[in-house]
Amino acid sequence: MSERGRAFWLVAPGRGEIREAALAAPTAEEVLIRAAASAISRGTESLVFLGRVPPSEYQTMRCPFQEGDFPAPVKYGYASIGTVEAGSAALRGQRVFCLYPHQDFYVVPADAVVPVPETVPDERAALAANMETALNAMWDAAPCLGDRIAVVGAGVVGCLIAALAAKIPGTRVELIDIDPRRAPNAAALGCGFAMPDAARGDCDIVFHTSASEAGLATTLRLAGFEAKLIELSWYGNKPVSVPLGDAFHQRRLQLISSQVGAVAPARRARRTHRERLALALTLLADPVYDRLITGHCTLDELPQRLAQLAAAPDGALAEIVRYR
Repeated sequence: MSERGRAFWLVAPGRGEIREAALAAPTAEEVLIRAAASAISRGTESLVFLGRVPPSEYQTMRCPFQEGDFPAPVKYGYASIGTVEAGSAALRGQRVFCLYPHQDFYVVPADAVVPVPETVPDERAALAANMETALNAMWDAAPCLGDRIAVVGAGVVGCLIAALAAKIPGTRVELIDIDPRRAPNAAALGCGFAMPDAARGDCDIVFHTSASEAGLATTLRLAGFEAKLIELSWYGNKPVSVPLGDAFHQRRLQLISSQVGAVAPARRARRTHRERLALALTLLADPVYDRLITGHCTLDELPQRLAQLAAAPDGALAEIVRYR
């Protein structure tokens, strides 16, 4: 086994580096993971990278195996895929998902990992945290047969929500974004696409994932009478103006926050976090989700790549860190 690991650390807002970490030998109740891939959660990790986590959220924004504290230095991340190389005999040799930061080797309790289905390759499995967010949002929204559904923001989470909603018989699902290059993704995922000005309104459910004031205004505009608006965007410490003075009250709209830290109320009594994650991994068996992976980097390249992603959008969707 490797006695040391290498991990990405944010050492100061806007600056990252790779650091070594000592590894203890795993016990029979632990596992040593050799990472194959990890996914960058672009929205959240960009805000963390820029030091934009508000002090009021320092504790709630901690990920399971985070080291350090906000704003920095901090080791942050939560979407790692790897193989069990030592430790628990029952898991040895298995591919697993773990809510762990970007690191090549690490030791965690055996119950902190979830086996990856054979039908899901490593890089697609790294999208499990995104799929779990989309699944939780669907539970929050509770769409029905024949619903008119809009998803504002065609990033990874928005695309996953649109794909799940489009599988419900009779639904009209439209993915909305300011970037027309996202239209082919919508078609592949089984839904329509529109620019904000051309989007169809009178929707039963509108999901918002764009993390922008303009996107939130579009979300409100597309909602029909007594519709549900599911807000998934996280804005960090950025103030957000919400246009509630228009038709918000007259239409009796429901504005619902959806956050993956807790299982949605509709399933909380009957689903654990682990069961939700296992289901998310199963849902990733469809090869269509490979098109959401648009970039790759190595662990050594990660500090520079995260700086690029945080500085300006470049049209990329999921970015995967490769370790082998």
